[in-house]
Amino acid sequence: MLHLAGTGLVVKLVLCVLVFFSVVSWAIIFFKLLQVYRANSESERFLDFFWKTKRFDGINSQLDRFTNSPLTVLFSEGYGELKRLVEKGDQKEELDVMSTELGGIENIARALRRATTSEITRLEKYVTFLATTGSTTPFIGLFGTVWGIMTAFKGIGETGSASLAVVAPGISEALIATAIGLVAAIPAVMAYNHFQYKIKVLIATMDNFSTEFLNIVQRTVTKK
Repeated sequence: MLHLAGTGLVVKLVLCVLVFFSVVSWAIIFFKLLQVYRANSESERFLDFFWKTKRFDGINSQLDRFTNSPLTVLFSEGYGELKRLVEKGDQKEELDVMSTELGGIENIARALRRATTSEITRLEKYVTFLATTGSTTPFIGLFGTVWGIMTAFKGIGETGSASLAVVAPGISEALIATAIGLVAAIPAVMAYNHFQYKIKVLIATMDNFSTEFLNIVQRTVTKK
């Protein structure tokens, strides 16, 4: 078993940095797994509820059932803008039979785009740390290994002995830095790719929902 107590200060600092990256990365992975899973599952449930419910006010009253879905934020922003347009135009009719100007439709579209951007930012939060971990920790570990090997060879020069018994412990301890760097990097890269795919699916779902929401509003306008 390797003893890290005998390693140099630089290698110890490198190992501490790598452990920090690894621990934070795993914390982010577990957090994002839960967040993305909830976002996907509740978005599916919300879409089923959305298409089964005929009235916007009825949907709005049940949004607290889908608090982890980004679609509820889009709906809330779009519905809120729709209500403001109705109130501004002194329309007292129900929202499913209201009429509005084309400029009002554009206001709703802007509200949906703002909400989409906000939700994308929320979903992508912390994911870049995984990319940073995956791209930098192997090199940090390699630096620790190179430094440790340099220290080992310096010791050889001072002792005048190059036997395997003298060289092997120092080099093997130095190689731990590279190993830990890879242990930190590989899960981070895999998790980053996984979350990027899942977030892209959610973005496509949000875009489709925004389009359908606007189509419903426009069809209502056309009827009137």
